[in-house]
Amino acid sequence: MTDLLVNVVDSALVDFDEATANLKEAVESAIHLLKELAPPHVTDPIEARFRSDAKDILSVVQSLRMINTVPAVTMEVVTGYGEIWSAQTLHAYLQTQNVPCDWIDAREILVVKSEGGNAGLGEKGEASTGGVTPLWAETATRMTNWWNTKGKDEGFLDLDYTKQSPVVVVTGFVATTADGVPTTLKRSGSDYSATVFAKLTGASRVTMWKNTDGVYTADPRRVPEAFPIASIKYDEAMELAYFGAQVLHPSAMVPCIDDDIPVYVRNIFNPSFEGTVIRGRCQSLKEVAETGKVRNWRSKRGEVPIKGITSVDKTALVTLEGASVIGGANVAERFMGAMADAGINVLIITQASSESSITIAVPENEGKRAVEALEDAFELEMSRSTIGSISLLSGMSIVAIVGEGMAMNSGVSATFMSSLSRANCNIRLIAQGSSERQVA
Repeated sequence: MTDLLVNVVDSALVDFDEATANLKEAVESAIHLLKELAPPHVTDPIEARFRSDAKDILSVVQSLRMINTVPAVTMEVVTGYGEIWSAQTLHAYLQTQNVPCDWIDAREILVVKSEGGNAGLGEKGEASTGGVTPLWAETATRMTNWWNTKGKDEGFLDLDYTKQSPVVVVTGFVATTADGVPTTLKRSGSDYSATVFAKLTGASRVTMWKNTDGVYTADPRRVPEAFPIASIKYDEAMELAYFGAQVLHPSAMVPCIDDDIPVYVRNIFNPSFEGTVIRGRCQSLKEVAETGKVRNWRSKRGEVPIKGITSVDKTALVTLEGASVIGGANVAERFMGAMADAGINVLIITQASSESSITIAVPENEGKRAVEALEDAFELEMSRSTIGSISLLSGMSIVAIVGEGMAMNSGVSATFMSSLSRANCNIRLIAQGSSERQVA
């Protein structure tokens, strides 16, 4: 549904009739599903809301041809309706099952702050969808108020929870800013919504139903031999998600960490399979160093130090060369400041020991903006030729290995690099996390 609504916005720039047809397709498919799941006395008022929403969407996108661009907030407002319609559809079905239930529009509860440059929906399958932070105090207050008003009206406070619990359907993906502007948690943000509301409600567990048997050791579409991981730590899951494991949202683990809420990733098409459980923290590097000594990983027979291999496609390398005469610390500060001001999502950074060059990996669609930001930041130095060049190399991919067992185990990186060499892969950038949980 999100993609259908994205098409509505994109087509409105070119042909409003096409946008109208795309919106009609989206609305009619939502209504068709709704009517299959519940009788008319339940669906009629919901259908009316869907059609009213469609009129609001047309009003919003009608002006896009006049300004010949799509403001970030427009895309977020329009695409958010997919989740809003889905939540009402599920609530309609639950009403036919005689269970206490209600639905929540998360825009009325979840208040977030977006970091600068993180406006917009985000690219489908992009490397990172972070940068959105819940305002916990305000959000918790709103959740409590809802429970004590709407929840009370529905009789949820009078239930005997040892015998029956209410089902509350919450829209994923959507939220609101402190100023009341509708926004989203970016692509795949419904996972993040789930863990945020788990923390707010003191849930004992979170189950994410996917179309795979959990978190795999690698992308099974590329590595047929990959298999689901039974258990991983929060830190490992976040590393895997950051470097492209699309079954997880990069920020989704964060709300569960403080309360140690386990997150289960299971297959909706194979519900009998246990899937992957994510819980617990990895030891810090200091703790590992205090409790062990360095050993070659091959000496620990049967113990594999990594949990998974993941990748990020469509990345680009941006390099600043020949800057040693300026002074390394100043260059690094200005370099990263330019990226922050331009809202560039920096995936990896490396700096030469001579302080003469800095290279970063960024999403490919942000590469040109990154170069332009650096050219503006170092305009004077480039005119004086105190900087050699600023270059962009597109068509790159990041491959990363992730696992708690890599710490204090020698030979892991050597095995990784040797494997890439045998595959005739030229390595343009290498980075290892200070925690020793990943090499990319």
